[in-house]
Amino acid sequence: MLLITFHLSHIAFYVKLGKAFSDSVIIEHTAAAHVGDGTASWWLGWGRVLLFTTLLSVLFFILVWRLFDLTMIEGHHYRALADGNRTRELIRHAPRGLLLDRKGKPLVTNIPSYRLLRPCDKNQHEDCITQISQDQGNALTKKGLPPGTFLEVDYERQYTYPVATSHVVGYAGELTEGELADAYYKLHDYRRGDRVGRTAAEAVFEDRLRGRDGKELVEVDAQGVILRTLGRDKELPGENITLSIDADLQQAVYEDFPKSAKGAVIVSKPGTGEILALYSSPSFNLDAFSKGLSEEAYDALVNDPDRPLFDRAIGGTYPPGSTYKIVTAIAALEEGAVRGPTIIDDVGVLKIGPFSFPNWYFKQYGKTEGPVDIVKAIQRSNDIYFYKAGEWLGISKLVSWSRKMGLGKPFGIELAGEAGGIMPDPQWKAQLFSSAKDKELQNDQWYLGDTYHVGIGQGYLLVTPLQVNTWTNIVASGGKQCKPTIKKASPYVTGKDNCKDLGLKKETIDLITEGMKRACETGGTGYPLFNFAMKDLGGKLTPIANVSTPSGALTQIPVACKTGTAEYGDPDNNTHAWFTAFAPLRSIDSGNQSIKQDQNIITGDPEISVTVLVEGGGEGSTIAAPIAKKIFETWFSR
Repeated sequence: MLLITFHLSHIAFYVKLGKAFSDSVIIEHTAAAHVGDGTASWWLGWGRVLLFTTLLSVLFFILVWRLFDLTMIEGHHYRALADGNRTRELIRHAPRGLLLDRKGKPLVTNIPSYRLLRPCDKNQHEDCITQISQDQGNALTKKGLPPGTFLEVDYERQYTYPVATSHVVGYAGELTEGELADAYYKLHDYRRGDRVGRTAAEAVFEDRLRGRDGKELVEVDAQGVILRTLGRDKELPGENITLSIDADLQQAVYEDFPKSAKGAVIVSKPGTGEILALYSSPSFNLDAFSKGLSEEAYDALVNDPDRPLFDRAIGGTYPPGSTYKIVTAIAALEEGAVRGPTIIDDVGVLKIGPFSFPNWYFKQYGKTEGPVDIVKAIQRSNDIYFYKAGEWLGISKLVSWSRKMGLGKPFGIELAGEAGGIMPDPQWKAQLFSSAKDKELQNDQWYLGDTYHVGIGQGYLLVTPLQVNTWTNIVASGGKQCKPTIKKASPYVTGKDNCKDLGLKKETIDLITEGMKRACETGGTGYPLFNFAMKDLGGKLTPIANVSTPSGALTQIPVACKTGTAEYGDPDNNTHAWFTAFAPLRSIDSGNQSIKQDQNIITGDPEISVTVLVEGGGEGSTIAAPIAKKIFETWFSR
């Protein structure tokens, strides 16, 4: 029996909950009380019962309200908590889009894998997510995952040409904790363990390569073991991107470039600006980044004195040497400083006060070349001619034309890290020396000797291999300047949007092309490509060196080229080796040297231009030209 006691003023009464309510009420006096009239009698009777009933009603109301609050108002919250104890949302990570070469060959593919999720504390991130192979994931699933451990569908990148394409394809790397906290990545739903494009095309096209993740809702038991799949939102793969790169040519460039040398190669289509191959040496292995590079291995790459992570093709700046004479020739011919018939006598060396400015041929062999016109000046890379052409033209006009052709600023190729180089002029020099400690240098002015140096591609002038290739394309395309691009041109677009006509005179293009053609013929400076020809074996052109039998007709492929040997202040007098060229050639009008259509000669719009730089390699003709020859052989073999 339960006894409940209530105290009201001086009266205490007890309620015994038993078989009959009337038998359970006992009233006793705890103190003297005056009972005088009917009111007191009522209070001792029904008033106390009413009070008790009211109290019970209040208690009942409180219980009902709490039940309503738990079920109706906060019910969804507690139901969610309950569901969370038996369901788990897993991410189905979308595969990144593929990067394809211009013929549709994959430059990178996706290998199915898993992310292994382990139970972790809130502030513990290391080892919570581990990338494992598909085989490892399948083995774990078969064996049975530990309680609270889950697998999410994922993909790893595998690069088809991991070393050859390192600077043009690039790699994707896992987001850091700092990046995960960044507002941009939060806004775009990046998660821990996600990879983002870090360099080159992987970074440039990140927004298009990245797909949309899907979700999978699974039921789990109390130990976190998956019981069944409740629903699935399918992931959407990223977009495939077709690059302008020719994979086979890119690989050939990598194989043809000396492994011990530093430098760069760019191969492009003159009429569109599309990059067919872009190689920087030394390169690095993309798969090492894809599989996860240790901190020690990454530091070794970063601190390597040969700078394998640096893209020399677009970011390296060098004196261009005699390859710049193409620019000087264009400017001088367009401004009328020289014309086709203009003759300059090669006297071996020009003197200005105590300073001497020799021709390279006189410096090496002590000989002069007599009367020289613009065609012979390009053919023989005659310094005396271009000293005088630069002097007559004037530095202001030379700088103006150089900038018109893209020098001194980046072109805006899609790849990060493009340099603009230095296009010096009197104002630039004054600013350079304005803060010099030597007061005489502070007042140093622009001298004629400075103009001489720029006219032959020396002095303060610095350019990138990409810029050399682009001004080569201006001649090859008949006067068009096309912005370099790693995106394949659409067949529905003519290319006009990517190119602009510089309005050069036909005579200018013809004279320079003729000079460059003769540079690759007997008497020129590009002797490795003298009378460049290949064997025709059943309709397939084959390098002559690869043919052991006398069979097969020779097919000549006219090449227009320019060599360059650039001094750069090396204490051992080493020089950078340059070579830039294009092929085949159109029929041009320049007297009896014109190329005629012939069944054994390939002519037509130039298909490719090739620019090669070997840092500190020596002479362009002996070091860079043979590399370019192999590239032409690879291209025309197909």
